[in-house]
Amino acid sequence: MRDLQLQNKSVLITGADSGIGKAVALLFAQEGADIAFIYYDDDETAQETKNEILTLGRKCIMFSGDINDYEFCKKCVEKTVSEFGGIDILVNNAGVQFPSDNIENLEEENIRKTFNSNIIGMILLTKVAFPYLKEGAGIINTTSAVAYQGHEELLDYSATKGAIVSFTRSLALQSKPKGIRVNAVAPGPVATPLTKETFGEEEEDPNKPPFERNATPEEVAASFLFLATDAAAQITGQVLHPNGGIIVNG
Repeated sequence: MRDLQLQNKSVLITGADSGIGKAVALLFAQEGADIAFIYYDDDETAQETKNEILTLGRKCIMFSGDINDYEFCKKCVEKTVSEFGGIDILVNNAGVQFPSDNIENLEEENIRKTFNSNIIGMILLTKVAFPYLKEGAGIINTTSAVAYQGHEELLDYSATKGAIVSFTRSLALQSKPKGIRVNAVAPGPVATPLTKETFGEEEEDPNKPPFERNATPEEVAASFLFLATDAAAQITGQVLHPNGGIIVNG
């Protein structure tokens, strides 16, 4: 029987009811981790994720709410620490996007929602979780290839993903004295429910990567697993790029 890479680790993940977050949660559970995850409001898909984790023989807690709510973040972290005895890995994955092909048509409400969900909520949750992270713990943030390439229909979304790269690098510097590694994953086009909702049934980004297809969430999840394990002991402040061959700087 092989050794599990995350045996008895405690993981807190945002946006894990579907897409990349769910794939990461299931892969981490397969590798022996107990999973606490946060989702916004899709109770049915969240329950499906929880059931799959429990079937794998791991513990699971799920929280429904908005990570832009500081008190909600505190509740989630405190409950996770109480139930699991700590947090070893924090995965900041939650995000939203509202496409618009003209900056003049961007709605203020959607701009604020995008920043609140994608970067402000990430910082708030990390702030609350940070005191509980010990030496050897890891933080993994989901950014995107659009942070480097831009995207003509996702101006504000791309801006938040760029902010996540800078946040990752800065927090990595701050975390060195505690021995905590902070990294990010920047997928290219991925076939997820969010992509389907944004760009239609074909789930295709207009700028296809050289592989000529979108990645699956499971293919992207493997990068998160690597960053969560001791195999990445010398990696911090970095971004992995499972993007199908798109050349980016950084």
